[in-house]
Amino acid sequence: MSAAREHRLGVVCVIGASVLWGTTGTASALAPGVTPLAVGAASMGFGGLLLAATAARQMGRHRATLARSWRLVGTGGAAVLVYALAFYTSMRLAGVAIGTAVSIGGAPVAAALLERLVDGRRLSRRWAVGAALGIAGAVVLCLARGGAEPGQVTQTLAGVALGALAAASYALYSFTSHRLIGAGAASRAAVGATFGAAALGLLVVLGFTGRAFLDSGQNLAVGAYLAVVPMFAGYILFGWGLSRVPASTATTVSLAEPVVAAALAVLVVGERLPLAGWAGMGLIVACLAVLTVPLPARSRRRARPEPLRVEG
Repeated sequence: MSAAREHRLGVVCVIGASVLWGTTGTASALAPGVTPLAVGAASMGFGGLLLAATAARQMGRHRATLARSWRLVGTGGAAVLVYALAFYTSMRLAGVAIGTAVSIGGAPVAAALLERLVDGRRLSRRWAVGAALGIAGAVVLCLARGGAEPGQVTQTLAGVALGALAAASYALYSFTSHRLIGAGAASRAAVGATFGAAALGLLVVLGFTGRAFLDSGQNLAVGAYLAVVPMFAGYILFGWGLSRVPASTATTVSLAEPVVAAALAVLVVGERLPLAGWAGMGLIVACLAVLTVPLPARSRRRARPEPLRVEG
């Protein structure tokens, strides 16, 4: 296959992954009787087991490296566990569009702060602009949705705070995965081990919270869909895409995720955002664009290294 066809196939794979990830909030809204803790535990618990199972061979080959780096595996697994629970609860409280936008938009900002604290990497002007856009977008979203009815402000703020926690957790997972790969583990082995460790804790949470999945076939179907399609298939597609296109291209293309989530929230779930709310969404997408779209070659030579890239 020619290089151009490989590139196009890679872009299609990343777009597919982003679309699948963008359906998570809408799908979870179709099971309102199931708590968001149970939804997050089921989707990323069973999905994590599937990822670990398909990476078993790579994990076996790199078992010595994974064993030496057990702290990184454990920390990354804990981060994925927190992400799963915070992300779905954020969407339940603040709405699918806002929860997704804050969680996705906040991840690159959190990743840069983590690198600053741990590695001492200086924050660039570009990062400052992106962070300002993201924070402004979150504030505008809160104000826009908070004025809908009395008491909505507190609920929306709680959802945004959990979205920020989800973003920070995902940034920590990405950070530990990069460290594992740097220690010599293959990427699939690092992801499989981390998500496998998270799955063990998430399935315990599911045991305490997931009884409602058995109340109806629809609830059970939602749980199965979230685990198999956006979680498992989405990450497989993204991995295929990363093997064919540069990381910067994949990051930029994956900006489709919050757009898909917002569109489905309005068209399927029936959420309504005023004009100011869409303006806030635009600011968060602009934040992602500033932080992830690659600089021109001349500017890149002058720029400092960009923050850690994270996905979905």
